[in-house]
Formats: sequence, C-alpha cells, structure tokens
Amino acid sequence: MRRVSAVSLALLSTSLLAAQPAPTGDAVTLVYAGTLLAEPGKAPRGPSTIVIRNGKIAEVRDGYAEPQAGAKVVDLKDRFVMPGLIDLHVHFWGIGADPLRARLAGMTNDDGDDMMYAVSNARVTLDAGFTTVRDLGGDARGIRALRDGIERGDVAGPTIVNAGAPISVSGGHGDPSNGLAATFFDAVHQHQINTCDGPDDCRRAVRQQVALGAQVIKFMSTGGVLSNVSGGLGRSMTDDEIKAVIDTAHGLGRKVATHSHHAAGTKAAAPAGVDTVDHGTFLDDEAIKLMKTHGTWLVPTMLAANTAVEQARAGALPPAVVPKAEEAVTAAFNSHKKAFAAGVKVAFGTDSGVSKHGENAREFALLVKAGMTPAAALQTATVNAAEALGRSAAIGTITPGKDADIIAVAGSPLDDVTRMESVDFVMRRGVVHKAGGKRQGFPAD
Repeated sequence: MRRVSAVSLALLSTSLLAAQPAPTGDAVTLVYAGTLLAEPGKAPRGPSTIVIRNGKIAEVRDGYAEPQAGAKVVDLKDRFVMPGLIDLHVHFWGIGADPLRARLAGMTNDDGDDMMYAVSNARVTLDAGFTTVRDLGGDARGIRALRDGIERGDVAGPTIVNAGAPISVSGGHGDPSNGLAATFFDAVHQHQINTCDGPDDCRRAVRQQVALGAQVIKFMSTGGVLSNVSGGLGRSMTDDEIKAVIDTAHGLGRKVATHSHHAAGTKAAAPAGVDTVDHGTFLDDEAIKLMKTHGTWLVPTMLAANTAVEQARAGALPPAVVPKAEEAVTAAFNSHKKAFAAGVKVAFGTDSGVSKHGENAREFALLVKAGMTPAAALQTATVNAAEALGRSAAIGTITPGKDADIIAVAGSPLDDVTRMESVDFVMRRGVVHKAGGKRQGFPAD
C-alpha cells in the first residue's frame, strides 16, 4: 500500500480552478493526526486516525491505524488537526475589500465580472480553512448559482448558505439606490425587490428572496457603517416590519439574521425571535439581557469594524461613512467584551468583503483580545457556528456521520490563536483542496 503525504497529494492533483468531485464507491481515506481537536471546547487528543468513507467521517481511532488495501493515507502526524471552520458572515459577490475600486467599477462591471470575483473570493476562503460560510448579501441569482456550482464540483469553494439580497426599508442600509445620481437611481430602483415599507411589503420581500433560492434571510434593523448616506447607525425598521420579516422567514423554514449596530435594533429583534444578531456594535445591558433570555446568537464581525476605520482614515470611504466608522470601532470592542463576559452565545463571523477574503482567521485574535480564551474562540467557528446555522448534524466537529471537513495547522492554536491565520491543509467533504500549504493542482506560487 502506497502512503501519500499531504504535500504529495497537492502535487498529484490534476484539477485547476475546479474542485474535484466527491469520492464515490467505497473510497477510504485515513488521516493521521498528530494532535486532534475533534470537538472544540473539549481537550484535544493525541495521535489519532480519522477514517473517511465517501466524504463522511466513519470513525475516529486512537493511534495510527494500519491502512487497508486501496486506502489513501494523508499524513498529518506533525500537525494540529481540527474541524473545518465556519464563517457566518461573508459577502462573496463583487470586488470587495477595495471600496475605491468598487465604486469606480460600479457602472462598468457586469454580473459576469462580479461572478468571477465571487469565484475567486470563494476559492481563497476555502484555502484559508473555511469549509462552510453564510453569504449574507449579494446578487441573489449569482450567489445561488455559485453555491450550486460548488456543490456540483464545478469550482472550488466552501459550502454556501445564502441569503440573497438583504431586506431593507427604503433609504436603509441595503437599499442599493442610496446616494446614486438621478439617472442611475431610476435604473436601479425600478429593479429593487429587497426593499420594503410596512409589514405587508416586508412579507412580500422575504418571500421573493426565498423564491430566488435564499436559504437564510437577512434584514437590516439599523443603519450601516458603509451606507453612502448621511444617516447614522440607529434603528431603521418598526416593530411590525421586524416581526413580519422574522415570522415570514420562519414560516418558510429559514433562519433569520439581522444586521444591527444600535442597541435599539437588537432590543427589537431579539424578542421577535431573530436567530443571529450580526455586528452588535452598541450593546447595552438591556440588549445583552434580552439576547440571553431569548437565546439569540451574537455574530460580532470584529474584523469588519477595524477594517472600516482603517479604510475611512485612509480616505477610501465616502465622507458620510467616516464618522460612523470612527464611532463604531471603539464601541464594538467594548460591547463585545461585555457580551462575552455576560455569557451571550457567540458564533464566528467576519463580514469579509469589507475585509479581504481569505483573511477571515484574523478575527480569532480579536475575539481573544476582547476576553475569550483561544479554546472558546475556536469553538465559535466550529461547534457554535454549526449550531447557529442549524447544521450541527453535518458539520462543526470531527465525529462519525459528519462531513469530512478537516483542516490542519502547524502548532497548537490553543497556545497561539494566530496560528489559525496559516492553515496549510484543507479537506472539504473528503476532497483535499490544499496540502502542504499549496492548492491542489496549482504550481508552486
């Protein structure tokens, strides 16, 4: 039986941009882990063997099992191995992370251009060890197509749970016509279906996003830092509108995320049954208490606040954005630190697209800076995120029956969480996408 090292697997692949199809038949792969964090939040195991059959974890054994005839062996004996990471807040569509370039290209890029950026964004995110993401806002048809293309193996990327376009009131954060000149406003506004005013209209908006393939619904309960309007970060939706969005989405079997900066948005959304509060920039004691009472998840996106203020100070954002970014960055850190200490449930998210795709793991150090242990920070991007997503049966831990989503790093991130910023092995559903720090099928670069 020929043993194949992680580096050899990278060199043997023949695929380029496209992901390999999932293993079929009785394909068996043994992953030898030097240290295995099978269930983040629990103690890691020593030398272990992960048995994978047809893209699923079949067994986890102590020690290094003798391979059977025909099995592939992935040798990670010198690596720290753990479940694939989950980011609950990304934006794959379009350029992203370069606001000046995005504005300049806004009137010349077609959907095809933005799809090519999205394909690249998905690939570098997978390279960074994120095997599942929740895309919370982009072209509804385009992200659905990317999601399905990844599932077919046409292109490499993480599993996508997509929201389509976010639900917003007119003039709110999520209204794509904000700040446009008259000619462009008319062209954009006539095609909008994600904006709504009043509860009946908001029910319609949710249903239309579901009809376009949305697997989760996102709505804007407050203003946004990056909105090119002068309005602040306060609450933008009424109680009736918020309840209409959440109840309609839940009735159609979709979980609901709310973009919420001001505490008033969070205090309205949590009792109404929202599943996750994303950003949570200005959390007061009452908002934290309501989130705990209603079991609402906080998705902090600390990396986004830091990135936005860097961009604002560099002159890369419109004037209306600058004071909001300055206000948000300090408030976000203090709010999250208080929420973590109070025991609010936390799931990992970055708002990548504001920050660079592929740099998602920088969020871990910010979580630790705000008071989490490295172990707790890793749990937010695995066990917690899987639960918040409603997919604990398939992802989040390395246990029998779950998808073989596996990553590895050099050294223990329990000692230094910044090691998560250099993932050098990535497997998604039993297919190796990155080994020895190199994408499969790509020349050394």
